[in-house]
Amino acid sequence: MALRWGIVSAGLISSDFTAVLRTLPRSEHQVVAVAARDLSRAKEFARKHDIPKAFGSYEELAKDPDVEVAYVGTQHPQHKAAVLLCLRAGKAVLCEKPLGVTAAEVREMAAEARSQGLFLMEAIWTRFFPALEALRAALAQGALGDLRVARAEFGVNLTHVPRATDWAQAGGGLLDIGIYCAQFISMVFGGQKPEKISAMGRRYETGVDDTVSVLLQYPGGAHGSFTCSITAQLPNAAYVSGTGGAAQISAPCWCPTELVVKGERREFPLPPSPGQEFNFTNGAGMIYEARHVRECLRQGLKESPVMPLAESELLADILEEVRKAIGVTFPQDKP
Repeated sequence: MALRWGIVSAGLISSDFTAVLRTLPRSEHQVVAVAARDLSRAKEFARKHDIPKAFGSYEELAKDPDVEVAYVGTQHPQHKAAVLLCLRAGKAVLCEKPLGVTAAEVREMAAEARSQGLFLMEAIWTRFFPALEALRAALAQGALGDLRVARAEFGVNLTHVPRATDWAQAGGGLLDIGIYCAQFISMVFGGQKPEKISAMGRRYETGVDDTVSVLLQYPGGAHGSFTCSITAQLPNAAYVSGTGGAAQISAPCWCPTELVVKGERREFPLPPSPGQEFNFTNGAGMIYEARHVRECLRQGLKESPVMPLAESELLADILEEVRKAIGVTFPQDKP
């Protein structure tokens, strides 16, 4: 049976996700509705992607009995309201990262999903790329020995993107791109809670974080570190080293197609997406998380075993502690 998707928000990331769904067999995935806060935008999006229904409010989509699972592609501050709306209407939800602006928001959404017995996953698409799956397999097999260090970098000049520097939209590097670095380190160390977090940061003129460096200490003395920036170009690769060797996820580390383990390079080409144009680098790779969501729902799972809610809560805790350390607060932070 086809999984029937409703797309919440008609922005660029929603367009890429919808384009990916259209490359998959209609017997497995169908987009049945799209909603935007402006009906004309929803109708334009529906025409572009050949979607049968367009709504001018998220409430209408949440109430639509044809929609099984909602993809939430709104801006960060709107995630909580959209996710709770869909969950309370009985829909499974895949929500773009970061799941919430604050740890409290993430906990509220996770608690609602658990109480309703509904599937909810933070759309950290990186986890589902074959290069990351291959790295997890290598780590599970002990290919690198006892792990000592994990490092990730993600830096690109985003100052021309209004939302990236907008304090009211919870802009800055940490929530938008730093989460990719934090999730890599968390994945490497098996979702353990860091024992200690240290951070240094530079603020942008609008009050959001500009460039941030973070050091995480894990049980047993292993270290994780990352730097993210919305004003500086960085190598954008990720590494993990142990007593038995090292591995590298080549740039772009948030949507990788290449893995090097102990000097051996493996390539994982993106799936073909004929006729589709994407707004974001390697957008065709969203196919992996879409397939994963369908598989989880087919198995009756309420959470992803690859990106569980407990880890979304942990990532939110880490990012919030870093923000406190560097003095960045948003309107969503409780006084």
